[in-house]
Amino acid sequence: MLALGLDDKLPHFRVDLAQLPKAVDLVLDITRKNYPALDVPFHSRWRHFVWSGEDRWASLDRRNQWPDTAARGRAAFDLAIVSVLLDAGAGPQWQYRDPVTQQNIGRSEGLALASLAMFAEGAFSSNPKNPLQADAQGLAHLSDATLVRGFQVAAFNPLLGVEGRGDLLRRLGTLIASEPDIFGRNGATRPGGLFDHYAALAVGGDISAPTILSELLRHLGPIWPSRLTLGGVPLGDCWRHPSMTTANATNGLVPLHKLSQWLAYSLIEPLQWSGLTVSDIDGLTGLSEYRNGGLFVDMGVLRLRDPADAERGHDVASALVVEWRALTVALLDKLADEMRHRLGMDAQALPLAKVLEGGTWAAGRVIARQKRADGSPPLKVISDGTVF
Repeated sequence: MLALGLDDKLPHFRVDLAQLPKAVDLVLDITRKNYPALDVPFHSRWRHFVWSGEDRWASLDRRNQWPDTAARGRAAFDLAIVSVLLDAGAGPQWQYRDPVTQQNIGRSEGLALASLAMFAEGAFSSNPKNPLQADAQGLAHLSDATLVRGFQVAAFNPLLGVEGRGDLLRRLGTLIASEPDIFGRNGATRPGGLFDHYAALAVGGDISAPTILSELLRHLGPIWPSRLTLGGVPLGDCWRHPSMTTANATNGLVPLHKLSQWLAYSLIEPLQWSGLTVSDIDGLTGLSEYRNGGLFVDMGVLRLRDPADAERGHDVASALVVEWRALTVALLDKLADEMRHRLGMDAQALPLAKVLEGGTWAAGRVIARQKRADGSPPLKVISDGTVF
């Protein structure tokens, strides 16, 4: 897709790599402000559980007496999986009133704190004696009313895609109940059963990040809304674009898997906490979501052929959105390479997961606020709450 863009052969966007250094300048500036020593953590859901200097997950973790490391890992997996699946774009109007700080918190951070509070209250567990878990029965019978209450949704506080989020978690509950050999090896059948699955796959205490992703796609793939299928397999966050031509069954297909990769990044740390090593973290791609993609549009690296497209709403399956997201993935690699060159660091010292966190996601948010009063992305995407 990027090669076609550089040859000016794409239907919706032009690519101007001459503007990339300005984007790198902004990302570097924000990274240095956020992490002066460049000790950047991985981009993951765990960052969003920190608010006003308090790590809410760490506080919950300290208060609980886990029977062993694996029990803690399963709980962390339960939380990460549910919270990431609830993390599609909230929309510019929604905010979570945090009962701890009495602050109104929007977007990903608000969604994270709300989902953590629901987890702590046992909203995803069917066992009152074990509230700190998500299990098959609790998820399969989760009501939209529970999400509305937990996310404080009201007419004056609308959240995009509540029904889609609820359906996703209910499908998750049904799916894991059907695979007890993967999700129920140690008692309750729960998303956190993947922790035991990954531990069993580790060779010499090591598991690769692409293995984490491939197992997520294999075992959680059926939860995604039915869109495209190939050979009877639902493809999830995979779309068609007319410029992507091949001579086989993948003709026209563009796989992106944003939420699955966001989840894969978010499962790395619980595995590391348990003593496992996660290798090849750069085997995952950048995340094709509106903050990273918005950075390139707002900085002029990507320009719409038809400026009026900035005012229209676009379905997530449209060629324009697919093109934008695919270009975002490719441009993140180029931006990361330039950052490493300027900092004299290699991919091991500054993997893409740290570039995203430092980083491109934050820079996309900053430039959006400079360009638009509500901080909204530069393109309007019609989403059902299950993509980004």
